[in-house]
Amino acid sequence: MISEFCIRRPVATLLMSFALVLGGLFAYKFLPVAALPSAEFPVVNVSASLPGASPETMATSVATPLIKQFATIAGIDSISTTNSLGQTSIAIQFVLNRDIDAAAADVQAAIARTQRSLPPQMTAPPSYRKVNPADAPILLMSLVSDTVPLTDLDAFAENVISPSLSTIDGVAQVSIFGQQKYAVRIQIDPTALAARGISIDQLQAAITSANSNTPLGVLQNDKQQLTITANTQLTDAAGFSNIIIATKNGHPVRLGEVTRVVDSVQTTTTASWYDGTRAIIMAVQRQPDANTVDVVDKVKAMLPSFQDQMPAAASIKLLNDRSASIRQAVDDVQFTLLLTIALVVMVIFVFLRRVTATII
Repeated sequence: MISEFCIRRPVATLLMSFALVLGGLFAYKFLPVAALPSAEFPVVNVSASLPGASPETMATSVATPLIKQFATIAGIDSISTTNSLGQTSIAIQFVLNRDIDAAAADVQAAIARTQRSLPPQMTAPPSYRKVNPADAPILLMSLVSDTVPLTDLDAFAENVISPSLSTIDGVAQVSIFGQQKYAVRIQIDPTALAARGISIDQLQAAITSANSNTPLGVLQNDKQQLTITANTQLTDAAGFSNIIIATKNGHPVRLGEVTRVVDSVQTTTTASWYDGTRAIIMAVQRQPDANTVDVVDKVKAMLPSFQDQMPAAASIKLLNDRSASIRQAVDDVQFTLLLTIALVVMVIFVFLRRVTATII
């Protein structure tokens, strides 16, 4: 019946064919392009960091309180934990029929309930993310320089590049590996402390009070009110060295006299390299259903502006671009599709030997 209709009404058949072709071309533009299909498994990963803490400390002080709260969530199949120096990673696997978004919300609520039970030294709360095999970074970049300090490169990556890239439509997260956040390290001299009769607790209390960030109060009269402000935050090793930690025999004892204060980084056990040179690595992850090729193109378009803001001795290098293989696959599909259409049209024309009939 369909064949008879198409033969008897060639004009209508031609119009319908053009409509299908135009509809297909229009829909083709909105097809998602990615290396893997987006699949949501009921697994949530929770990570927490406490620089300098041993694996045993991370297990007892960080992982255990979190696991106790996670155990109250309904639908959990298993919980596994990995503890290392300063890091805890908890994988929560739910039953297959559990909604991943609802599970993630329950995990977030559990983390919030655990905040007061975690060590006060944790400057950042635990973070969580849903596991998705398509969440692998689509672009890896490195910030490298022979002269610029890694702490400066890390600060630029965290304060400039990461926030800017996160605003791009389709970018889910920008992760930084081999972080080199600036920090002041204090190396205690036990002999010098013992000679002056100063305990480590006194030393810690003095450092904490000298570097506090608390309100200082206000001055008020009948006509006005003034807020008292002071910059009490120390920013380098030289400032910490001058802290007075005690007074012995009428003489002040400064921190630099009983310790070695150095400018360093928060974590000295992690690092990343590019072509044999220490570097800061950045990984860009896309949002679910985002077009990988478009996202990578938008990220690359912003790189020249970042390069202009960086010192001349620093540069941004591309390590891995997942869109390259996707572009090749798409080109392959397009070529195969066009070749198939051409062969089908040619076979039909060979049998019908009429251009009009072939088009219909």
